[in-house]
Amino acid sequence: MPEGNRTDGTRTQDRDPGLQPERTRLAWRRTTLACAVAASLAGRQTLHGGADPAALVILALVVLAWLAFLVSAHRRIRAMNASRPPALSPRTAAAAVTCTLALALLGAATLR
Repeated sequence: MPEGNRTDGTRTQDRDPGLQPERTRLAWRRTTLACAVAASLAGRQTLHGGADPAALVILALVVLAWLAFLVSAHRRIRAMNASRPPALSPRTAAAAVTCTLALALLGAATLR
């Protein structure tokens, strides 16, 4: 049987360490950078409008959402170093989506 995929869907060798893992790592890094920019802009907007207690709570939540996304992305980037990285777990995917939505909603709340 030729190397690669078997008829039962399993692989007979490790995957080709080509450009795909590197592109995935770079995509996670770009997304993390975009989240950092969004968090920075939300912080700037919050502090520019005055530092009342509600604004500081929103800013703290923005920072927590960004840090949670950073941790999830870093774990995924590290997992991509394996010769056969595991699939993205539903828990990690849900965490990334939740952090992204939280950043969007909290960013909108800073516009008040």
